Amino acid sequence: MRSSNPVLTRSNRGFAQMDPTRLSNDSLEATYAAPAASSLRTGRMTMDDVVMRTATLFAVLVAVGAFAWGANSPGLALVGFLGGFVLAMVNTFSKKVRVPLIVAFAAAQGLALGTISRIYNEAYSGIVGQAVIGTLCAFGGILVAYRSGKIRVTPKFTRIMVGALMGYLVFSLITIFTGRPGGATGLLVAVAAVALATFFLVLDFDQIEKSIAAGAPQEESWRMAFGLMVTIVWLYLEVLRLLSILRNSD
Repeated sequence: MRSSNPVLTRSNRGFAQMDPTRLSNDSLEATYAAPAASSLRTGRMTMDDVVMRTATLFAVLVAVGAFAWGANSPGLALVGFLGGFVLAMVNTFSKKVRVPLIVAFAAAQGLALGTISRIYNEAYSGIVGQAVIGTLCAFGGILVAYRSGKIRVTPKFTRIMVGALMGYLVFSLITIFTGRPGGATGLLVAVAAVALATFFLVLDFDQIEKSIAAGAPQEESWRMAFGLMVTIVWLYLEVLRLLSILRNSD
């Protein structure tokens, strides 16, 4: 039957009519045996793309961070934070994916984290290794919980997370001028900050899956990797601060 849909009608004209009798058994077997289309063939983002881009960004961060650790210059931390903030704003609000700026953001974070980690490690020996392990455990745990369906992203969950983030940002601005609370209150705030950063990973995972399901272009994998890096770096800093509070209480 001829389709009444004009789009389908025009599409059918664009392809040569195929005679089923001309299809040999060998060609059918070759068709079914062919590998699934990759992102290079479809131009669409896959999970492998996101993983590879994320690994690339963290390789840049670690390499630059090792340099900053050796240089041990507080000025590098300032350059990293200011440069990272500007690049984060540009990458966040840019409609176009700008890969060089995303890589530059990873390098800026390396300058900041390498210097800060060195300062913390000199004050509390071995704390950086503990923070890295803690961050990886939090990442792995929340990923397993998300993949198993124990944590689901709902509109209510998203609103709670965004509201908590706004409250945390306001609190952080206030403490810049008044100082962070100490004692039990400071410890509770630090634990809450680690929990907030950890649960924000759930929103990142959900956004990545939705973008893949929607057939997002392959270049969007860089944006997904950028967002994931922002959250993981935030989580690492919060874990580092929490450990330092625990060390002081010993």
